[in-house]
Amino acid sequence: MLRHLGVHAPRLAFNFKSSLIHGGRGKTLTTRAFSSSAAVSPPSKAIVYEAHGEPDTVTKLVEVPAVEVKEKDVCVKMLAAPINPSDINRIQGVYPVRPEPPAVGGYEGVGEVHSVGSSVTSLSPGDWVIPSPPSFGTWQTYIVNDEKVWHKIEKGVPMEYAATITVNPLTALLMLEHCVTLNSGDAIVQNGATSMVGQCVIQIAKSRGIHNINIIRDRPGVDEVKERLKNLGADEVSTESELEVKNVKSLLGGIPEPVLGFNCVGGNAASLVLKFLRQGGTMVTYGGMSKKPVSVSTSSFIFKDISLRGFWLQKWLSTDKAEESRGMIDRLLSLVQEGKLKYKMDLAPFEDFNTALDKALGKLGSQPKQVIKF
Repeated sequence: MLRHLGVHAPRLAFNFKSSLIHGGRGKTLTTRAFSSSAAVSPPSKAIVYEAHGEPDTVTKLVEVPAVEVKEKDVCVKMLAAPINPSDINRIQGVYPVRPEPPAVGGYEGVGEVHSVGSSVTSLSPGDWVIPSPPSFGTWQTYIVNDEKVWHKIEKGVPMEYAATITVNPLTALLMLEHCVTLNSGDAIVQNGATSMVGQCVIQIAKSRGIHNINIIRDRPGVDEVKERLKNLGADEVSTESELEVKNVKSLLGGIPEPVLGFNCVGGNAASLVLKFLRQGGTMVTYGGMSKKPVSVSTSSFIFKDISLRGFWLQKWLSTDKAEESRGMIDRLLSLVQEGKLKYKMDLAPFEDFNTALDKALGKLGSQPKQVIKF
């Protein structure tokens, strides 16, 4: 069983590499024999990549044989799993932590308990669960893994939200609560406000009485985008070109100078976040979508005492934070059920995975988050 920074990968009950390479798509895969009394999972179907590369060329649908369900194991029928940018990066081989191929794609999702091992006490068939911390290999119809990997959630949560709660919303909540101390009435500023993390930051900040200033790239239909973000709870939304003024703080109106900024873009968009920050403010970088570096003037360090830091969810989860993260996930799911946290997604049937992947890769223009429904 793979272990990466405390993240558990689902067990596979056959020689994965040799079976995929020599069996090939549509052919019978070699399985090991089980005793007549052994509990086993149903056969599964999985999206697999045998080597790193572009996801639309290296992924394939593979039939996976039954897996033994040991006494502390739980067999989960997956209900839904998203296609995240980090999933794509893992397949490409550029993400810092990734399973070695051949591997099953996916990192988060939601499923329903199908069966449990003889010693399992915390879960029962029919329960809804998510892997927490997230686990490699969620793009498959059945997963068998140890009981401690699974976190039980309320079944009343919409499936697509349960499937996507662990990466982007948790990132937003952690950055708002673990980077600096924020009180009601404080303000934050962020770029990449239309991203899923950005949308979650807006709504979580609003629920805590924290003002939020949002920077978006120039684009067609920008007025509609601004209106959508304001409907989520954004106080101010400006394009990068609108902020090319000498004193951006003159645009704040009655909003206090932000104590905290979030950067997921880099380049000029990061510089704009820095311009808004108050004396002693902190900018947290959690992405670099423009692939441009963050540049900071010497005066910002000396005269404004600006602090820079980074945030990576997977590193935080690797520091024995499973129980804390589960409590935060439950809080986020409560916000979803209360209608205080929402974001746009497309549910795509598993058989339409290739189309959903093309959308996630940007081949079909700007698209909502793609969530596979099994």
